[in-house]
Amino acid sequence: MSRLSNLVPAGVRLPRRVTQLFAGLVLYGLSMAFMVESSLGLNPWDVFHQGVSKATGISFGWVVLLTGVPVLALWIPLRQRPGFGTIANLVVIGFVADGALALLAPGESMAMRITYLVVGIALNGVATAMYIGARFGPGPRDGLMTGIVRRWPRLSIRLVRTSIEVLVLGIGFLLGGTIGFGTVAYALGIGPLVQLFMPAFAVPEDGSAEPGTAVVQAGSQQLAPAAAG
Repeated sequence: MSRLSNLVPAGVRLPRRVTQLFAGLVLYGLSMAFMVESSLGLNPWDVFHQGVSKATGISFGWVVLLTGVPVLALWIPLRQRPGFGTIANLVVIGFVADGALALLAPGESMAMRITYLVVGIALNGVATAMYIGARFGPGPRDGLMTGIVRRWPRLSIRLVRTSIEVLVLGIGFLLGGTIGFGTVAYALGIGPLVQLFMPAFAVPEDGSAEPGTAVVQAGSQQLAPAAAG
């Protein structure tokens, strides 16, 4: 594994990229908390995280963090290298989610729960666009998907992503994770939301003729089934 200094790719606008990366990760953790407290359904990986949390008594955020470790280990046989953003993702999101869950009141009325869900999905779309647009590498879960596709190029991103998420969704549901309207709303809404916000946050590479174009296209391909993680 490369040294930490080598994990940060060279490029322009480094202060903006770092700020955007961490702002995106914080917003992503907040979006998780809003969706959890809505009790209307979670995205597949968070159904898994919540199910494991209920089954073990470990906090939701710590499950998010600890799950990322074996997922990242699966990168090794795939010869997938983590970026600076991959490590930041692993550490930051879980702690932010736990902190937000400790402060956020559970949704009591249906109107409040729906509001939480809408805010959570919207924040997740913004956060994902910020994270991907900063160009510091995929999160552990998305990196697993792209690593498998790179290793076996005949497999489509959609097939690999869907297969992984159906698996974790099923396990999470059996462990007590919440599946509901929010799960469907997230699946339908997250792709268009990220596509909407990506142009505002895609940081151009050196010498790019059209700033952010490659980042927008890459983000759209990765996020066809769901969001980064």
